[in-house]
Amino acid sequence: MKALFNLSNWFLLGGLLAKSLMLPCFALEFEPRRWAHLPMGTNFAGVGYAYTEADILVNPVTRLEDVEMKLHTVAGKYIHTFMLFDKSARIDLTQGYHDGEWTGLVDGVPASASRNGLSDTSLRFAINLYGAPPLSDKEFGAYRSNVDVETIVGMALVMRFPTGDYKEDKLINLGKNRFTFRPQLGVTHTRGKWTAEVTTDLAFFTENDEFFNGNTLEQDPLLVIRGNLIHTFRPGFWVGAGFGYDYGGENSVNGISSDNRMQDIGWAFSLAYPINRRSGISFKYIGTRTQESTGLDSDSLSIGLSYSW
Repeated sequence: MKALFNLSNWFLLGGLLAKSLMLPCFALEFEPRRWAHLPMGTNFAGVGYAYTEADILVNPVTRLEDVEMKLHTVAGKYIHTFMLFDKSARIDLTQGYHDGEWTGLVDGVPASASRNGLSDTSLRFAINLYGAPPLSDKEFGAYRSNVDVETIVGMALVMRFPTGDYKEDKLINLGKNRFTFRPQLGVTHTRGKWTAEVTTDLAFFTENDEFFNGNTLEQDPLLVIRGNLIHTFRPGFWVGAGFGYDYGGENSVNGISSDNRMQDIGWAFSLAYPINRRSGISFKYIGTRTQESTGLDSDSLSIGLSYSW
């Protein structure tokens, strides 16, 4: 897609495409059971693969048409649970690797671009404020067998660090070259084999002062609301469905608004099945659709393996 990045009106492209020619919006990632009660001192390690296809809707003034993305992602995750202030807490560390291709028409001429490299590193700290008492492995099993109705309230902070692959002279990058801070508040209610979850995020972004040819990119805060409904057949074996919505996050380049507010809806279906007492496998589908004239319509399929000790 070399022609795309050599268009003379780079400033217009920078403003209108900063969000469009990008990875699927992380805001609508679905992670069922993120507030689940877990035994203290437990470690979880997982690896997953995801394939994503997306149609990218851009403003006609950019002279781009039929822009599509195909993305392969491999990610590793580590979780550790512990007690903090007599509450159950956890820390999650996630690192991904992307291999993607973007294709489209520039003034009616086919063009393409490809990228591969590390994503930005994500770190999440969460603590359950109500419910989910901190228990050892032995205490945990006895407690869970006697709980039929439960409400958990938790809060978390997700941080993304600018560790991903990034080149100032490219408009499409796998890393963002900035920090992201996402405070979260979550509530789950379990009744028998059914669990309902609601999580609200507000994402804040630092500026990227090395955006495309040495300019400065800023982004307004982004509000995200997600919910999941989960049915558990037995420990480790469950299915879930989710729905999400985000709003805001408009970009500006050198202080000039790009008029590219985000407004997306998303949905997800998940299945997890235990391989044995320590390991399990999971499958997930995520779809997103923009509600604005520009944005991203994406579909993702993923598979993951996890192990605990």
